[in-house]
Amino acid sequence: MRRTLKDNENLRILEDNYIGNLGYISQNKPFVVPITYFYNKDKHAIIGYSAMGHKIRALRENREVSLLVTDIDSVNAWKSVLVHGKYQELSTSEAKSQMHTFSLGVKDLIINNELRTVNFIEEFSSKIDTDDYPIVFLIHIDEITGRIRTE
Repeated sequence: MRRTLKDNENLRILEDNYIGNLGYISQNKPFVVPITYFYNKDKHAIIGYSAMGHKIRALRENREVSLLVTDIDSVNAWKSVLVHGKYQELSTSEAKSQMHTFSLGVKDLIINNELRTVNFIEEFSSKIDTDDYPIVFLIHIDEITGRIRTE
C-alpha cells in the first residue's frame, strides 16, 4: 500500500534522521550530493555545513534547493520526504550558534536511534579539510511532501 504522508509524519522523518541528499542546480545541470543535516524545529529549517567548493558556489548563485530524506527497510517498505526550500548562508555568530545546535542534535539522534556514543563531529559528519571555520547554512523550508509504502 502506498499513501501520502501527513505533515506531522513528514516532520517526524526529518527529525529522526540526519543524512539526506541535497539537490541543487549549477550551470543549468542538476546535482545531488549526500549531506549530514539537522532539522531545527524552532526555526523550521534544515542546518547544514560545508567547506568552500562547488556546492557552496552553486548555492550562492541559485538559492533554490531540495533535500530528500529516506527510511528504507526494503523495496516494499519505505518512507520518503522531499523538502523544497531556500539556502541562506549564516554570519559568523549565527553560524557558531547553529553549528552548536547541529552538533548536539545529531549526537542525540545517534545516541537515541543507533545506541552508540560519539564524542566529536568528525565521527558522524564529513571532515572539513581546512583551518577555516566551515560555511554553515540553513535551508528555509517552503514545502514538504512525503510518501510511504508498506508491505
